[in-house]
Amino acid sequence: MTGPTAPTPITIITGFLGSGKTTLILNLLPQLRALSPSYRLALLKNEFGNLAIDSQLATSTAISGVQELLNGCICCNLVGQLSPALAELRSTVAPDRIIIETSGSAFPATLAMEYVLDGVVSVVDCENWRGYEDTSYTARLQAKYTDLVVLSKWEAAGERRVDEVLDRLGDLEVDTPVVRSDKGWVGVDVVFGVDGGLARGLTEGEGKGECEGGCEGHDHGKDHQSEVEVLSVELKGEGAVDVGKLETLLKSAPREEVYRIKAVLTAGGTVRNSDEDVGIPTPPPDADKPQRYILNWAFGRWTFTPVAAGVDEHESSGGALLRMTVILARYESTKWKKKLEGGSFLELDGGKGDLIVTKIA
Repeated sequence: MTGPTAPTPITIITGFLGSGKTTLILNLLPQLRALSPSYRLALLKNEFGNLAIDSQLATSTAISGVQELLNGCICCNLVGQLSPALAELRSTVAPDRIIIETSGSAFPATLAMEYVLDGVVSVVDCENWRGYEDTSYTARLQAKYTDLVVLSKWEAAGERRVDEVLDRLGDLEVDTPVVRSDKGWVGVDVVFGVDGGLARGLTEGEGKGECEGGCEGHDHGKDHQSEVEVLSVELKGEGAVDVGKLETLLKSAPREEVYRIKAVLTAGGTVRNSDEDVGIPTPPPDADKPQRYILNWAFGRWTFTPVAAGVDEHESSGGALLRMTVILARYESTKWKKKLEGGSFLELDGGKGDLIVTKIA
């Protein structure tokens, strides 16, 4: 007679928009495969907007299974979709571990009370945290209700800024372990080796009153999701996107107004990542058509990742010439909708194209 199946370990990785959550996750996979070539890691990704970007990046790195819940918050209006998504991952992938990566303004304690978790990890962006911690109640909660804090982007911020972040974390009056990443890399034994005290305590009801008080004050259905505003953008037409004009947008978008830009697009010219002086020629010499790219922008830095040949795109991009999600600070969506519609940031090579910009409630 077979005994009961052990529950699949679940780790939540959270942090505000652009903090480096996906980079941390992608750096875990090679370490896991080095320990066990057959290790199966599954990712359940949540994002505001209606475009799946990070799951397409994750799929290209051989993560065993990826699910992405779009256009909402996993701890609020999408919570009813979480159990079916987890069940599908378990049945189709049989993973050794599931990572839930929450949207950039989700509150992890809500999930910790609903599911049996192995631990909660919060990524804090040392370079940019000062820009939103004073205005985002959720950003502070993410740092407080966690088993481990990972400091990212500290290399460019400098030691003085790291000390300021540590002081701010100290103001939260919690004794949480803190570790620095190495350009997004943290040892898998550290990330998956937390004692899970927060996760177990919230699941078992310890400290639940404090969390519930925070949740009520947070008003998940309203204040929480209104901390950011989201625009959905589509550019229709023939040919390819004018990458020169697109890069003007990427270079000029102010970080205090624009938090994230994510897109899937067809480029027929030369694309450059933000830290590269020399562009990547596109299309490749042996290609007879423009290249598809995944664009990921955060706080003035961006990367273009080629979509691998033969990989099926997520239905949310569906082969459109350009599909983009722009995540903005509160009260910025009306202004940026007009900027995108009236400017020359998003055009085709040789023409305007049909540009549609929609605010997502």
